Amino acid sequence: MSSIQSRINAFVALGNFLSQFSSKKIEKSSTVLFNELFFDGFIHQIKLAEEQNSWFTKEAILFSIDNWTSALTHENLNQWISNENVVEKSSKTVAIVMAGNIPLVGFHDFLSVLICGHSVLVKQSSNDKHLIPYLAKYLEYVEKNLKGKISFTEEKLKHFDAVIATGSTNTTRYFEYYFKNKPCIIRKNRNSVAIITGKESKEDLKNLSEDIFRYFGLGCRSVSKLFVPKGYNFDAFFKGMYTYHPIINNAKYANNYDYNKAVYLMSEFSILENGFLMIKEDTNFASPIATVFYEYYDNLTDLKLKILSDSENIQCIVANNFIENEVKFGQTQHPKLWDYADGVNTIEFLSKI
Repeated sequence: MSSIQSRINAFVALGNFLSQFSSKKIEKSSTVLFNELFFDGFIHQIKLAEEQNSWFTKEAILFSIDNWTSALTHENLNQWISNENVVEKSSKTVAIVMAGNIPLVGFHDFLSVLICGHSVLVKQSSNDKHLIPYLAKYLEYVEKNLKGKISFTEEKLKHFDAVIATGSTNTTRYFEYYFKNKPCIIRKNRNSVAIITGKESKEDLKNLSEDIFRYFGLGCRSVSKLFVPKGYNFDAFFKGMYTYHPIINNAKYANNYDYNKAVYLMSEFSILENGFLMIKEDTNFASPIATVFYEYYDNLTDLKLKILSDSENIQCIVANNFIENEVKFGQTQHPKLWDYADGVNTIEFLSKI
């Protein structure tokens, strides 16, 4: 059985491997383990992922890889694990049902299960099935004790002790029924919100465009809803968004923009738009692609109570000194290893099964 330190070392080696595939440039390094076997193949997997899912642009994939390169260092992994009570006990098999909304979206669960010394049985989304199996092979080369501890299936899940499943609000009802006799973490749709007070700097609003548009707004950490003070003038907001105007050159995004705009206009909804983003007053949290919903508030005290009462629908709260655990403008798509989805501590769960 491998020690936790040897598993950490394996993921650090994976981080070194991934560092070659940066959004700045893709460049082969002579110091990376097993590069002759894996470097060219991973370029091919990135290409396949792009071809298979048109939301997975090369830019989106490499941005996700950049985040994992930053996360998978000795310093980060040791800091993460030293704050957790990881109990080395008998290895269980943990099934992971992965979402496929953004590249490598299930990787944190995959990492958590293996770091805790368990075996992982992965059922991937058909939208994101090329990258993680390839990285799993790399890990098995680096750390021989991981061989036989990682498997992927497209069949019905069988022979597992616990499960982590992520899906839509509809599929979670099925998950809750199907996995009712197993220890489980079940995640459903969540969205992120931004609290606007009117005191934001130009830089804040420019950074907010990153929270809104990165991954085309498809992530649960993507801001899809704004809370704005009564009488707010959106001019400064739209100026901040302008940095992302080239997004309309993506054909799939443009089609969604045109379609949703037509629906709103035919329904005679009141919208504001700038040629690549629409904003619409709406109490819902989940907005369609190329749209952000907004809601007015009277005062920050009442808003705080509303946000707390709706916390089950919210992943991140982007704000300046509004609430604890808020995320700074521009930072939603840079989670740390200890920023757990839905606020559920995966390591704690995995240490108790």
